[in-house]
Amino acid sequence: MKIAVVGSGGREHALAYKIKQSKLCKELYCIPGNAGTSKIAKNINIDAEDINGIVDFATDEQINLVVVGPENPLASGIVDELERVGIKAFGPKKGAAILEASKSFTKKFLNKYSIPTAEYKTFDNFDDANSYIQSKGVPIVVKADGLAAGKGVTVAKTKEEAIKALEDIFIKRKFGGIGDKVVIEEFLEGEEASFLAFSDGENILPMIAAQDHKPAYNNDEGPNTGGMGAYAPTPIVNEEMRQYIIENIMKKTILSMKEEGRTYKGVLYAGLMIKNGKPYVLEFNCRFGDPETQAILPLLESDIVEIILATIEGNLNNYTLKWKNVYSVCVVLASGGYPLSYENGKVITGLDNVEKLDDVIVFHAGTKLDERGNVITSGGRVLNVVGLDKDFKMAQKKAYDAIRLINFDKTHYRTDIGNKAYKYL
Repeated sequence: MKIAVVGSGGREHALAYKIKQSKLCKELYCIPGNAGTSKIAKNINIDAEDINGIVDFATDEQINLVVVGPENPLASGIVDELERVGIKAFGPKKGAAILEASKSFTKKFLNKYSIPTAEYKTFDNFDDANSYIQSKGVPIVVKADGLAAGKGVTVAKTKEEAIKALEDIFIKRKFGGIGDKVVIEEFLEGEEASFLAFSDGENILPMIAAQDHKPAYNNDEGPNTGGMGAYAPTPIVNEEMRQYIIENIMKKTILSMKEEGRTYKGVLYAGLMIKNGKPYVLEFNCRFGDPETQAILPLLESDIVEIILATIEGNLNNYTLKWKNVYSVCVVLASGGYPLSYENGKVITGLDNVEKLDDVIVFHAGTKLDERGNVITSGGRVLNVVGLDKDFKMAQKKAYDAIRLINFDKTHYRTDIGNKAYKYL
């Protein structure tokens, strides 16, 4: 098959890495890809949000399957457009991608179908939202309604932080039209977990659970980011809780979306808060998580292309997933200043040394090649370094040992990715 992966981040490099291993993959393209994907696929210089350009390319090149990584093209209907011209596409259609594209829709949906989530209210103006915060107090969570690349959520520990978040959304219009509404949620204290499952619209095939680390700095301090690292599988989700999540959250969501006339095919990602042993839905994403994918996919033994095709064709019930019996720890190397202002164009050295290491994988995220063939930084999250081992502590050590071999100016990373697991191991 001729397969194209849409996107340019670490998640897309991980998807390309896994797809390349499939016996069904004959030619692989990444649109637009990055410096890492250029080693295993042909990069195509089309923006991931240029739906018409991608449809034209896929048609002209007779692509058999398009795997969509990022949320924006999905929310804009790229799967609908590809299917319209007869090309198989992996991901939910626009009507189903609303689970990520609108937090207010999702909160109403969760309440309607009695899927556990935090108490909330939705507002379309500053004054009413401000009054609600004053009456409720802090800590409290303020979310821009639409897609903000993981940066539209503020966990406010003070009223000043909460009001600043409202001002950014409503007055400064930091997020544009996606901030026409805000969702204000009760703060749930506990452990976060990420639970992903393939869905063919009726059946689901759950993956192993992971744990993301969203805040920029150690000990979950600082502003939220797209994710500073992840590990899998997480012992926070034991077998009993896993079954509860499958039955009461994942399956229930897929069947309820079908009932709503929004059949959901693709990967459903549930961002969960585990409070007093019970999981609550913080958010849904309509695609593979980033950086969870970089931690999860290296552990998958099954042929991912077979699973993707079964998802599209509606026969996931004929498949099971096989996993390696090891842990993975993924640490994000970011540009100094991320998630605020940062500089691009820094030359990255040491990658050749890391490639020689056993049980370490580097997935590129914000990278590109300069005119001299150097790998340079080209984004906030630059690289994802993954360590693998049967022993969790060794997997963590392998990732951090590898990081010490990589250099670029003003490198920033957390040094505590995975530490939360030790309470449960």
